[in-house]
Amino acid sequence: MATRRLERKPALAVAMTAVFFAWLYLPILAVALFSFNDKKSLSAFSGFSLRWYDDLVHNSALLDSLIASLKIATVSTVGSLVFGTMLALGLERVTSRRGRVIGAVTLLPLVTPEIVTGVAALLLFTGIGLKLSMTTVILAEITFSIAYVTVIVRGRLAGIAGEVEEAARDLGCTPFQAVRLVTLPTLLPALIGAGLLVFALVFDDFVLAFFTTGVDPQPLPVRVYSSIRFGVSPAINAIGTLMLLASALLIVAALWVPRLFHRGTSSLDLITGGDPR
Repeated sequence: MATRRLERKPALAVAMTAVFFAWLYLPILAVALFSFNDKKSLSAFSGFSLRWYDDLVHNSALLDSLIASLKIATVSTVGSLVFGTMLALGLERVTSRRGRVIGAVTLLPLVTPEIVTGVAALLLFTGIGLKLSMTTVILAEITFSIAYVTVIVRGRLAGIAGEVEEAARDLGCTPFQAVRLVTLPTLLPALIGAGLLVFALVFDDFVLAFFTTGVDPQPLPVRVYSSIRFGVSPAINAIGTLMLLASALLIVAALWVPRLFHRGTSSLDLITGGDPR
């Protein structure tokens, strides 16, 4: 009987969990619902319609911003994968105290408030005389995203036996060939997962884009914010719903792609340090 009492979930904890998820997700569901409203109302739902998605397709400003966000996310993903993987490989081979300090500094962007990073990037670009544009957004996003790639790749590297690379060198590979032919193919699931995760994070990132973007074309989150200041249109609900769906699909794919390669560890395990079993 005592064991059964311990196994029961406290009613208060269950109720608080339900309230938390309702408070978190009901506004999001409301946005998705009113994106299908057939009238220009954000308080009364009168029927299903795709008119606001049709308006979105014919809204040139939003489409230009969507294309800009896709370009920013793509270039930032590639750049952060290259630099993050190089950093992870270097840190994994440095076992001194200096290497541990550098590894700890690498994780700072994960815990630093993003608004601080945005202000710092703005001050840097204006200080060196670099005009705010899509280029400055990409540079800021790459700098911020490198930490995510490094954490995921280092987590995968920790599961690779060092003897594998050493065996490749014993068979005649140069150090570069051993990394290119042995290590990188083994890291492929982690690289794909990290790339998808970074793409999703950069695509809907607002804070860094807001501080580092130029006048035009603005990234989509900044464009949506600018439109909301003049009144919320159901077309904004439509683009918000599409962004939410795309980001959710990318994050789910990033977390579970390694399992498609018959790996027992997902990107979520690598980030949190959880036991894949």
